[in-house]
Amino acid sequence: MDGSAAQRLTDADAELVEAVLDGSHRALARVITRIENRSPGHREIVSTLHEHTGGADVIGITGSPGAGKSTLVDKLAAAYRDRGDTVGVVAVDPSSPYTGGAVLGDRIRMGSNVGDMDVFFRSMSARGQLGGLSMATADAVKALDAFGKDVVIIETVGAGQNEIDVVRTADTVAVLVQPGSGDDIQTLKAGILEIGDVFVVNKADMDGAERTLAELEEMVHRRESPTAGVDTGHHGFDAPDHPDDQSEEDDSGTEWTPDVTRTVASTGEGVEDLIATFDAHARYLRDSGEIEETKRLRYAEEIRTLVRADVGSLASAEIDRHGGVDALAEAVRRRETDPYTVAADVVAPIEACVDRAEQDADGESSPD
Repeated sequence: MDGSAAQRLTDADAELVEAVLDGSHRALARVITRIENRSPGHREIVSTLHEHTGGADVIGITGSPGAGKSTLVDKLAAAYRDRGDTVGVVAVDPSSPYTGGAVLGDRIRMGSNVGDMDVFFRSMSARGQLGGLSMATADAVKALDAFGKDVVIIETVGAGQNEIDVVRTADTVAVLVQPGSGDDIQTLKAGILEIGDVFVVNKADMDGAERTLAELEEMVHRRESPTAGVDTGHHGFDAPDHPDDQSEEDDSGTEWTPDVTRTVASTGEGVEDLIATFDAHARYLRDSGEIEETKRLRYAEEIRTLVRADVGSLASAEIDRHGGVDALAEAVRRRETDPYTVAADVVAPIEACVDRAEQDADGESSPD
């Protein structure tokens, strides 16, 4: 292992990373536990694993509670295994308000794949993050990718519009809707529509499935129509019924148009067609070169998130040094100071450190 991150690893963590890269599921589980707990050294571990990522297709499965996400993920994993792919699943559960842990973490959710070592399942806490995804989840995906999983599936909480965070971690996003979900359709119109690469009407054997399919098709049509006034983002390109049906000529100069499909997860109906659509979207991303831009945007947002978190920690420590936020708020209430002055006082030492670092860098770069 080369690079500054690897050099900062302890000997024990270096051995742990090597074990992950050598295919040890036990080491993988330990690394993800370290990531989820944000234990000391986890950043160096993830940083070292980063250079080994990029091989997995990352699929996000989102949608409202009750849409059948867990059952569909179970069937998807089984279908991927039938064709020889290895699978990692990160199921993001609601956070316990007391411990921060996953409330539903010990439920049995992958019944079709019990005992299959090539399906690695991990239930993680959302830890209160918007969209049901925390930085720990993104790091866990990196660990599964570096481990060598062919497909990584992220199943999210299903918390409405906030699920947009999933698009920052997944290459392909599937939004599940159940028949007769009039309110869900309205929610999609309000926001989630924009992140979906594939829309899935699950439980398609129920009454109202055809109407829900028609409503989704209309929504996608309006999204892609130039006269609709909707920003279509980076998606377009009509998905084929099967990956082999799409010629290379069709991949160039076109955009991905979100596909609307149906499944009955309880029986596995439609799962193969759904995987074919996922494959088509993955191929589109590669052939169009858009996967590189998608990753660039994802890493840019990750950098911003990490920097905000680190600066926030520094600011919190400085607030404590000034007596704590309650004391500062009381001083503002008594008109002894004001919020802007307090903020400036808190940030001043951090700003001074940055200025000194810039001056030192300029001094080193200037000629003698």
